[in-house]
Amino acid sequence: MTTAFQVHADDNVATLLADAEREVRLVGGGTVALNEPIALGHKVALSDIAAGAAVGKYGIPIGTASVGIRMGDWVHLHNCASRFDERSGGFDGVTGASKDMVYE
Repeated sequence: MTTAFQVHADDNVATLLADAEREVRLVGGGTVALNEPIALGHKVALSDIAAGAAVGKYGIPIGTASVGIRMGDWVHLHNCASRFDERSGGFDGVTGASKDMVYE
């Protein structure tokens, strides 16, 4: 059975340590049935997360559920909005320059 790692006791997601299709075993004990296949390095919900509620990892909120997320769901960009600066996705991938600022 594939393993998933919950970084902090307050986290409501765990990160998969390998691809999984049906169930994961949590490091430290317990299992979570998956509602869909989830790939290595991606997150699974450890409990139901209401739309608008915080998604927690590392003991801190890392995002907000954009829709209701059920225990066992894959947690990613399709159902979780970043709590970081909205500009964080607007940088040039090569130079790192912000695309919304003009440098003269």
